[in-house]
Amino acid sequence: MSKRDFYDVLGVSKDADEKTLKAAYRKLAMANHPDRNQGDDAAEERFREASEAYEVLKDPQKRAAYDRMGHAAFDQSAGGFGGGGFGGGGFGGGGYHGYNALEGTFLGGCLFSGRTAGRHA
Repeated sequence: MSKRDFYDVLGVSKDADEKTLKAAYRKLAMANHPDRNQGDDAAEERFREASEAYEVLKDPQKRAAYDRMGHAAFDQSAGGFGGGGFGGGGFGGGGYHGYNALEGTFLGGCLFSGRTAGRHA
């Protein structure tokens, strides 16, 4: 199955600024978050797709690569940023890491400490 264009996923134009990207992502993430749609595999897939799109488009280097090469820029088998290309290190192993990685943003966790709300000592 081919991936949808990241700009289409977020519903923004190719010249969208950072604020527009973030607003579009947050709207989709809140509407499709697995905690709000338990058991809805389609919503979870839309959440995953939006998260992946935002991870690429919010980073200027990744966005430039995506604009030049599309999804191939991150295809590991093609040697894009996600895999063996550019010295094998890529750009920090970005990409989607499950919705738990983003839970702090929406559910009051401490994004940098790794702790969630209510567990602070």
